[in-house]
Amino acid sequence: MNQYFILPLAVVATVMSFLSCRSGNTSETEADKPVPVIAEKVQTDSVLRSIDVSGNIEGFTTVKLGFMVAGKISHIAVAEGRPVSKGSLLATLDAENYRIAKEIADIQVLQATDEFNRLKQMYDRNSLSESDFKKIDFALQAAIAQQKLHAKNLSETRLYAPINGILLKKLAEVGEITASGMPVLVISDISRVKVNAYIPENRLSEVKIGQQAKVYIAALDKTYTGKVTEVGGMADPATRAFTVKIEVSNPGNVIRPGMIDRMAAGLSTQIKVLETEASLAKAEADLYGAIQSFNIAKSELHLLTGYKK
Repeated sequence: MNQYFILPLAVVATVMSFLSCRSGNTSETEADKPVPVIAEKVQTDSVLRSIDVSGNIEGFTTVKLGFMVAGKISHIAVAEGRPVSKGSLLATLDAENYRIAKEIADIQVLQATDEFNRLKQMYDRNSLSESDFKKIDFALQAAIAQQKLHAKNLSETRLYAPINGILLKKLAEVGEITASGMPVLVISDISRVKVNAYIPENRLSEVKIGQQAKVYIAALDKTYTGKVTEVGGMADPATRAFTVKIEVSNPGNVIRPGMIDRMAAGLSTQIKVLETEASLAKAEADLYGAIQSFNIAKSELHLLTGYKK
């Protein structure tokens, strides 16, 4: 059977009054004692203030590639996610029609050149008017220009990488018909990456260009150190957040674009701090005094709310 004994209110009041008087006398005695203090100079130190923000990763330079001429894709040389080197062949079109057009242009240049040489001899002997000679001269220049155009079109059936990086995505497959200028491949330089963070407007004042930032990538369970390179000038109307770009080195290309959609960034801030042994000692003394006061009250009051018999 559970029994509980409750002290009368008058007894509790009497004991509490006694302790209060004792505590007051002790405080008056201790207040008369001199308290040693230590003066320390305020110093500037760097502290890390963490800002947890959402964001995403993109390559340092991302390029969408397409053919400058229309045609059917005949070959794609690289698989998605594979590295590519600047100048390497990425894809080709079926070039038969462009090759035939180039051959026709070559023949037309030969014909125009032959006609020009024959009429020039007549012009030199004053057997041909100047206007007629200019006509064949212009015809030869036009044929040469057509030859250059068809040669360029033929070369445009081969797509080369303009930068070092990786193939992020194929936007078309072999056998598809692509139009002139339509993106076919996306490549990105990820030797360095950009972290797009979205900072609330009330924390934007803490971010400065050139400031270091700690970026945590959950997929790799690793923290990287980067540098703020851009601070957005206008807030998003819906979220009221500003875009901040942080550049991070990517040794081994282990960080990939789109890898995370949330990150934790720590921004180093210069503040005034006072770090002294005296302040630490005071904190310890306050804690010890609070514990001792609690023990004294507990031992003298012996107030129990109940017990199980």
